[in-house]
Amino acid sequence: MNYTFDWSVVSNNFPRLLDGLLLTVEISVIVIVLSMILAIPIALLRMSNIEVVRWIAQLYIEIFRCTPLLVQLFWVYYALPTLTGITIPGTISAVIALTLNLTAFMAEAYRSGFQAVPPEQVEAGKMLRLTRFQQIRHIIVPQALKQQLPVIMSLDISLFKDTALVSTIAVADLMFTANKISTESYRALEILSVAALMYFLIAFPASLILSKIERNMMATGNVRGTRKKSLAAQMAPGTKVEVKP
Repeated sequence: MNYTFDWSVVSNNFPRLLDGLLLTVEISVIVIVLSMILAIPIALLRMSNIEVVRWIAQLYIEIFRCTPLLVQLFWVYYALPTLTGITIPGTISAVIALTLNLTAFMAEAYRSGFQAVPPEQVEAGKMLRLTRFQQIRHIIVPQALKQQLPVIMSLDISLFKDTALVSTIAVADLMFTANKISTESYRALEILSVAALMYFLIAFPASLILSKIERNMMATGNVRGTRKKSLAAQMAPGTKVEVKP
């Protein structure tokens, strides 16, 4: 290889890359917050006893889970203005498409968590005369979020990486900025390598936190399982039980 690296192009354009990274983070945060809020009613509708409501929620979830995110971005940016007659800026189109996509996945994670809440706790809430909204707020949602936290964080990390697709609709995020600089300077290797490093420096620590949470949850589950097993073993017929004075 006769290629000569020139990292000065990175230092000269680093403020532009930081601006692109800032927009990427802003879009990610907005989409994650909106999706975590909107996914709750979608998950509840998905569990509704009314069949029509349940099927509508499931149809929405399956549409956005089973179609490519890039197609969804293009549809919101190019096709939706045709239906509404309103021109939607690229950044807003990106937020809409990413939010609709992440909400579908988040709703399924919530639904799994909601269904894992012990029915006895819901019945206890009814005995305390809590309204349905209070049961959801104080009993169901907190436990579901705690149980599904690894899944939620994994979806959030994937969303952060998927924001690179918004560059295809001219949103000046990190990927769009890096591609533009590399085209201007003919230094794609240096610029795109630094852009990849920027994504990595944000996603990797989040991945480490996710791994630690999963290990802690597994350790807690193992301790509880051991305690239950020990108690069951002590109660088994013919087992000697030590009684401490």
